[in-house]
Amino acid sequence: MANRNTDGLRYPSIDDLLEVVDSKYKLAYIAAKRAKIIKEDDYSSVENKCVKPVGQALEEILAGKVKAEF
Repeated sequence: MANRNTDGLRYPSIDDLLEVVDSKYKLAYIAAKRAKIIKEDDYSSVENKCVKPVGQALEEILAGKVKAEF
């Protein structure tokens, strides 16, 4: 895997994510829901650096591929 994440917990950045989602609590909720779907379907809508579903969900959120209404 050439695009593997070598930044550990620093990627994707919480500061960057909070520019997309206005609350860390909303971010956690959205990421958990999307991660569950990614794990069940074994599909992500972006090319991922992260291996785990939560990281993949965060990458999708950062890319603007996940929308949620509260």
